[in-house]
Amino acid sequence: MRPRGPMAEEIDTEIAVIGAGVIGMACALRLAAEGREVVILDPAEPGMGASYGNAGTIADYAVQPVGTPDVLKNLPSLLFDRNSPLAIRQAALPALAPWLLRFARQSLPGAAAANARAIAALVASANAEWQELATEIGGAGILQHRGCLYLYETRKAFAAAERDMTHRRSLGIAVELIDPSTLAAMEPGLPGVEGGAAFFPKATFLADPGEMMRRLAARLQAVGVRHIAQRVDRLTRTPGGVRLGTAQTSIRARTVILAAGAHSRRLAAQAGDRVPLDTERGYHVEWDMPAPRLTRPSCPTTRGFYLCPMAGRLRVARSEER
Repeated sequence: MRPRGPMAEEIDTEIAVIGAGVIGMACALRLAAEGREVVILDPAEPGMGASYGNAGTIADYAVQPVGTPDVLKNLPSLLFDRNSPLAIRQAALPALAPWLLRFARQSLPGAAAANARAIAALVASANAEWQELATEIGGAGILQHRGCLYLYETRKAFAAAERDMTHRRSLGIAVELIDPSTLAAMEPGLPGVEGGAAFFPKATFLADPGEMMRRLAARLQAVGVRHIAQRVDRLTRTPGGVRLGTAQTSIRARTVILAAGAHSRRLAAQAGDRVPLDTERGYHVEWDMPAPRLTRPSCPTTRGFYLCPMAGRLRVARSEER
């Protein structure tokens, strides 16, 4: 990294990573380990956005796409139910119509099956890679290897889950269907359910996502990756690489990695790439308690959220895949 000019308003670097969430930081760490010159740009504290405020699960079992034939069949009611994970504002419907058409096509049986295979391939190594990363940054103790539960509140829902779990097994996912008495023995703090549960025994979760992010950010600092706490608002391709602009600084990079989630769309468009991403407000709620009543994440499948035991608290976070 070579600051230029008397006020250090220009920076030359080999690689600039835009976005200091878990993806951006992990990319920066791997590149630095290869001896690359890297800076990371994000106006916020590293790792404190969605990378902190999530369900903490390394969900390698979550291979079903949101768009499926069952969702397609119920799409009209899902779109306008305020409690649905697919709910949209009616005023936004005209702008979202092209996306909804693509979503409907991807929910057809053939497309949904292909998408499930693609997701399964993407997440197959997630647990092993998280273990490697956590060990490297001193966060192995934050990983909890106790599995995850999907809860079925009725016998009908539990019976219907067999087809879904058979499909997941065909994609390499380990899952066991357990009855209410076995569930009660595993998680005595849960209210009883009539149906039972699907138990994913190989699933891993983070007892403290925020602490894991702090350790990852500290590791980046230790290996010399500079965090520039500024928002990138301009991106221009040049013959020698990419020019980035913030309100205070101009950065010239040979390569740029966009890892800013849906906020990447605007910068990708400036580079000439159309990436159909958008944002919605996410949230979680927490209850402080010395010992959460659960020992593993548990998702009541009809209610659209995860109950997540974490260090000193119980977090409830929204789920998009059930």
